[in-house]
Amino acid sequence: MVSVLIALALFAAAESGSQVVAKADPPKVDAPERVSDSQDKMICKRFIETGSLVRGYRTCKTKREWERERDNIRASGPGVDSCSARANGGAC
Repeated sequence: MVSVLIALALFAAAESGSQVVAKADPPKVDAPERVSDSQDKMICKRFIETGSLVRGYRTCKTKREWERERDNIRASGPGVDSCSARANGGAC
């Protein structure tokens, strides 16, 4: 019985000593847009694909283009096929 406990203790000590924790580098974050930025400043943004933790794409546009795109989305109202746009017209 004592020998089993000693064996388990040695096994646990060997396991904890053999684990090396590697610190991962933090992911590179794109610089945020700032109000004081020039309209012609190139701004890159990274988008992660839905359902994936790593797969994605990067898009670079000028500040003016990002603002125009944001204004177009806001002007279009709720999503084209959103439940709020359907109201009582169908199932969501």
